[in-house]
Amino acid sequence: MANQPILVLGATGSTGRRVADQLTAAGHPVRRAARHGGDVRFDWTDPTTWPPALDGVGSAYLMAPHELPIDPDFVTRAVERGVRRLVLLSSRAIEEMRDERLLAAEALVKGSTATWTVLRPDWFNQNFDEGFFRDPVLAGELVMPFGDRELGFVDADDIAAVAVRALTEEGHHGRTYELTGPEVLSFPAALALISERTNTPITYRGTPDDYRAVIPAEVAEAQIAAWDAYGASTATDTVERVTGRPAKDFRRYVEQAWAAGAWRR
Repeated sequence: MANQPILVLGATGSTGRRVADQLTAAGHPVRRAARHGGDVRFDWTDPTTWPPALDGVGSAYLMAPHELPIDPDFVTRAVERGVRRLVLLSSRAIEEMRDERLLAAEALVKGSTATWTVLRPDWFNQNFDEGFFRDPVLAGELVMPFGDRELGFVDADDIAAVAVRALTEEGHHGRTYELTGPEVLSFPAALALISERTNTPITYRGTPDDYRAVIPAEVAEAQIAAWDAYGASTATDTVERVTGRPAKDFRRYVEQAWAAGAWRR
């Protein structure tokens, strides 16, 4: 398996790109799969794209876009073709939120005959500069119904580093890793650090009624209920235990993102 390619799905996304880059930097053969821009084209909705992605692969990093499930047929075909190790990107608190898509994905991977590891990260740091918080940050106002609740924002570099260990080392089979940064902090605290670095004001509106005012009612109610169930976070030391180095704190993330050109107007 050491000389076989490692398949990385979503290889142009926030975590997949970093997993592929870190594997490559460590000298591992990588097959980057994505709908656009990978070594091979991969589309969950087009099974004809699956065989070229799986050919000769020994391990795989699995993730799917938010709107799509992990297809059981893909996992079956992967194992039949000789994939012996699966690392799945899931999310924190999926039982509490009743996230049937990710619950099904975890059950599928755990029920396969491959060795498996599940990653359950908290909110990504990169949501603020690469994801769906970027535009509100640039506009100077973010609306999320979390109040002052503290969350364990975790850096995508650290998620990727844990994934790389699980894909390339022994000792991670049957583990579900809860991944956070080294601290918990609220949305107001996170935005204050970005505001301090960018020298621009960012307003936070954090009540359910604030959220209802900007999101369609049926969507808002479902999301508010799910996020209420998500609750507050407790920081874990999983990143350090698995990788041997501390997780990146939010201030360092902000400094690095700014240095790389984030939040420029």
